[in-house]
Amino acid sequence: MILETNRLILRKFSPRDAEALALVLSDHETMKYDPAPLDRAGVEQWIDRNLRHYADDGVGLFAMDLKTTGQLIGDCGIIRQHVENEFLYEIGYHLRRDHWGQGLATEAATACRDWAFANLKTDRLISLIRPENLPSRQVAERNGMVVWKEINWRGLRHYVYAINRGRESQSSQVL
Repeated sequence: MILETNRLILRKFSPRDAEALALVLSDHETMKYDPAPLDRAGVEQWIDRNLRHYADDGVGLFAMDLKTTGQLIGDCGIIRQHVENEFLYEIGYHLRRDHWGQGLATEAATACRDWAFANLKTDRLISLIRPENLPSRQVAERNGMVVWKEINWRGLRHYVYAINRGRESQSSQVL
């Protein structure tokens, strides 16, 4: 699967993406709301895990490339998550810090949202976001999501942002 937006290409990861992805997932500021930044082995495992997700679930996080340069600047996609005894599709994203504040995460998340509702048998999409992660919360809100509930997930407090099928056409899109 490849998604295209005005400024981005979302494509499947390959092992050759490890060095560029490490600039995102090894950055302490970018990963401060995740359990920890990843070392090179962790980045390679991240890519391998997403390759398995593509094969097993038909979804996963995708490499986010700038159209103008072809440079990998993050990831965005759909992950099948086990949350409170049910499987839900989550929109997840990470963006390299030097590209923050340009609407790129929202652009990618919106494309993933639209693809998911067009192609997956689900009436709800979620994003699991730590309450203190204001930038990610803003991306979810610009993507039409609202806080559905608060949970303890993997030992940490999270808001579960959600959007239901049919609501996506009423949300504002940043393209």
